[in-house]
Amino acid sequence: QEEQMQKITLKKIDETNFLSAFGLKLRAGQERFVSHPVRSLAQAYVYYHQCTPFGIFCDEQMVGYVMVIYDYDLAEYDIWHMMIDKDRQGLGYGTAALQRCLEYIAKKPFGNSDRVVLTCHWENGAALALYRKFGFAETGNADDEEIELAMRVNH
Repeated sequence: QEEQMQKITLKKIDETNFLSAFGLKLRAGQERFVSHPVRSLAQAYVYYHQCTPFGIFCDEQMVGYVMVIYDYDLAEYDIWHMMIDKDRQGLGYGTAALQRCLEYIAKKPFGNSDRVVLTCHWENGAALALYRKFGFAETGNADDEEIELAMRVNH
């Protein structure tokens, strides 16, 4: 498991790998939990000055997708649209990818902040458990489907 974690890297989505991102699939019923990378990449293009879309790689194989955003208005980092391909779920890739996201944010690529925020569908128990394991806690903000969670990172 530990060795598997070491193999997980984030690589910026670019012209060499975006088609692999389009090929990622969610399990039936997961579409309501997370946007597909096609939609997320459209947002990334629009907000390019404040976000980085990443492929989640195991060795040379893209196994998932995630986007890190900096919210200048709130001076906080947001993790959006993290997903692991349906055939690769349950192998610890999500845990490793979240760790890599937090390592990237710790470098403060867009601006200074010690606050990291994400939202999660309230029925997505696996993701909620993962986020809580890392120290994310509910902020009390929510809409119809998504719960907001936040944590502080001090470096």
